[in-house]
Amino acid sequence: MSGRLSGKRIIITGAIGNIGKEAVRSFVAEGARVVIGDIDEHAGRAVVAEFGGATHFVKVDVSSEASVASLLAQGVEWLNGLDVLAQNAGLQRSGPITGFSQTDWDALFAVNARAHFFGAKHAVAHLKRSGTGSIINMSSLAGKRGGPGLVAYSASKGAVVAFTTALAMELAPDNIRVNAICPGWVDTAFNQPAIDFMGGANVQQQKIAALVPLGRQARAAEIAPLFVYLASDESAYVTAQSFGIDGGVYNG
Repeated sequence: MSGRLSGKRIIITGAIGNIGKEAVRSFVAEGARVVIGDIDEHAGRAVVAEFGGATHFVKVDVSSEASVASLLAQGVEWLNGLDVLAQNAGLQRSGPITGFSQTDWDALFAVNARAHFFGAKHAVAHLKRSGTGSIINMSSLAGKRGGPGLVAYSASKGAVVAFTTALAMELAPDNIRVNAICPGWVDTAFNQPAIDFMGGANVQQQKIAALVPLGRQARAAEIAPLFVYLASDESAYVTAQSFGIDGGVYNG
């Protein structure tokens, strides 16, 4: 590998799922040291065991500000600083608005939107000390273009797009860049609630064939290179952007 992230110190949340794990794989392969934050301690430590001494696990509940603050404090101590915060933790719930519960609505916003506020709030001081930095937020195609059964999920992910733009403007004078990744359909268990709502995998595949110009879902490994780019100095002039990786669905 080319060492595009050599010396970079990265904290990532939600790193045990398909996309997050592929991001960690790419970060490490490109020379970064990575702190993995996740609520599933067993799975998180398994990721560390797989990728070795360049990684370190810290248990975190991203819906709790105190827990996120502790992740940042412990992560920065292990890394001896911070260059990149990748906020990948997410939650999926689907269903028609008339039957959607306040509990599920609040859970989506706690994990998909509010957690980004907590992470950024407690990362900024460390990124300022580094003299530069990158915050990578995970949104979704649904944050730009909603659909039936995705009202709550789309709202939470749309909040991330707006948050990313505003925060980028706020932190630009400190040379801290803020961008979002907006995947479309990705072949991951994360999307199972939406698949169930649509009527199962066969219906999903039919809709993907009809709606996605490239005619298929993405693989998690096809999302990871954008994490690397946004974490690297190659994107030093890129901020306030929400990048779609959706096979051509959203072109507005």
